Amino acid sequence: MILRLTVLLLLLLNLAAAAWWLWGMPAPRPVPATVAGVPTLHLLHEALPRAAARPLSAPGAAASDTPAQCLSVGPFTTQAEMRQAFAALAAHVPRIQYRVAESAVSRGWWVYLTATGREQALVTARALAAHGVRDYYVITAGDQQNSISLGLFQDPANAQRREAQLRALGFPAQMRQRVEQVPQYYVEFQLPAAPGFVWQTHVAHADILDAQARTCD
Repeated sequence: MILRLTVLLLLLLNLAAAAWWLWGMPAPRPVPATVAGVPTLHLLHEALPRAAARPLSAPGAAASDTPAQCLSVGPFTTQAEMRQAFAALAAHVPRIQYRVAESAVSRGWWVYLTATGREQALVTARALAAHGVRDYYVITAGDQQNSISLGLFQDPANAQRREAQLRALGFPAQMRQRVEQVPQYYVEFQLPAAPGFVWQTHVAHADILDAQARTCD
């Protein structure tokens, strides 16, 4: 009798334990997907589309939208003047260079007579002397050999008067401008980003120089 009671008691205890395991334990709490204060992680394939949609900008593009401005200053008539201006500006501008260009410069107006050869040139020279013309010279070499020079004038009006004088005496005088190719020097630089820079304060004789805007290449 006691044995049966013991078995029955054990059976009831097992049933009670099973019921407690099934219905008595609280449901497990879900683990939060994120923790406060910790950045959320994204998978690589999730992050790429979002990044691709953002426009790219060059480094430092947002710092200043003002395009660079450059000047070409000159002409300087000598290399020494150009180098002096170059050195004075170099400490104040971000970029600087110099440029050499050939330029046609007038050397005056020439009045002359032509001749087909040495003998004709001498005959013409004697005829000039006979008419009281003293300022002439027979050219003996070069491109103008056997021509007779009647003067070189800086003022074209003076050259025209000389030409008219010789023509009035019956000599077919001619007049033309003498041009020579000479080097001219320019200093080219980029203006500083900060406003208020005046390049003229650093360059001697700035009042006789031209400043032209140019591309910053």
